[in-house]
Amino acid sequence: MTHDIITRHLADKPDAIAPDGSEVRLLAATPRGSMAHFELPPGKVSTAVAHRTVEEVWFFTSGQGRLWRKTNNAEETIDVHPGVSISIPVGCHFQFRCDGDEPLEAVGVTMPPWPGMDEANAVTGIWKPEA
Repeated sequence: MTHDIITRHLADKPDAIAPDGSEVRLLAATPRGSMAHFELPPGKVSTAVAHRTVEEVWFFTSGQGRLWRKTNNAEETIDVHPGVSISIPVGCHFQFRCDGDEPLEAVGVTMPPWPGMDEANAVTGIWKPEA
């Protein structure tokens, strides 16, 4: 089985707005996973969501903020900034905010690939959404 070789460059403008309210720029994808760049402007707070069928890993590349995550087994709020990576298991409730003067940016990998806007369900977070 062979797959096409994919090359994508980070777009100047967003391809979409995520269910959480962040700007999304699509990156390379394969049949088993997809990658995207997420950006949340200064002072903004995402809508809290949970994914129905996908898990994600994120790597923060710019900005300062906080991320809240809650599963059946754990709940935490952490500081996020360049160099921090996190996991978002299937069903995990999460919300993030940009607390700095520059956008909070992350690259995320979704496994399996993002199936569409119906994947994320809004949940109750710890901050009032402002995205």
